[in-house]
Amino acid sequence: ANMTIFGVSGGGKSYFVKLEVLRSLMQDTEVIIIDPEKEYKYLAETVGGAFVDISLSSPNHLNPFDLPIVGQDENPADAFRSNIINLVGMMRMMLGGLTPEEDAIMDKAIAETYASRDITAESDFSKITPPLMSDLFAVLKSTTGGEKLAVRLEKYVSGSYAGFFNQPTNISLKKKLVVFSIRDLEEELRPLAMFIILRHIWNLIRSELKKRILVVDEAWWMMQYEDGASFLFGIAKRARKYYLGLTTITQDVPDFMKSKYGKPILTNSSLQLLM
Repeated sequence: ANMTIFGVSGGGKSYFVKLEVLRSLMQDTEVIIIDPEKEYKYLAETVGGAFVDISLSSPNHLNPFDLPIVGQDENPADAFRSNIINLVGMMRMMLGGLTPEEDAIMDKAIAETYASRDITAESDFSKITPPLMSDLFAVLKSTTGGEKLAVRLEKYVSGSYAGFFNQPTNISLKKKLVVFSIRDLEEELRPLAMFIILRHIWNLIRSELKKRILVVDEAWWMMQYEDGASFLFGIAKRARKYYLGLTTITQDVPDFMKSKYGKPILTNSSLQLLM
């Protein structure tokens, strides 16, 4: 079941969640945590879990263009289209917004980026090598109207941000407890990193049904951007279908609730803890 936790800094939110995580692990439930402040590192090490440090200089990488493994009851074309829509939303966050015209160009360019690797809705997503951000950059550069978008994207391809955004995925989530730390990322990149991590986790959750809890600490980071908030709400709404419980934690209640997705996430939580 989903849970929402609100409370002031130092009010006991993390302590409560750590107890809940230990209790869940004892009941053979896998737990994945997005940790903005490295609060869960000791817990992960103590129970033999995995601690994944995400930063610009980290050896850990997630490729935003990874595709989900399609379930038996899912339509591959729908999953492929949904993936492209999510990527366009991510680009809106990365590039500081897109005009309707740029939105259409980006949508087409992402589809062409996959096509450049012979990936279509009919492909077997489990046997492909997905493209990288540099492939999208090359497509935009050669697309009419996409040149300016390519310039705005360049820092994520060959600039200072390339280390995190333009690499193949090399992270495996095989432990009962996995903690993703984003503390050492620049503040402006944290919402983006949370988005990419959540997409990766969501693809994993959909590909293999298990009892899991996903903890998103400082969820207000995601709520600052409509596309991030919308994606988090989508997980909250669909989590039960995949045996997942989503726990969102925040100390910044006004920032969380002023998003149009804040209240729906709250009402989709069967447990609400106010500290």
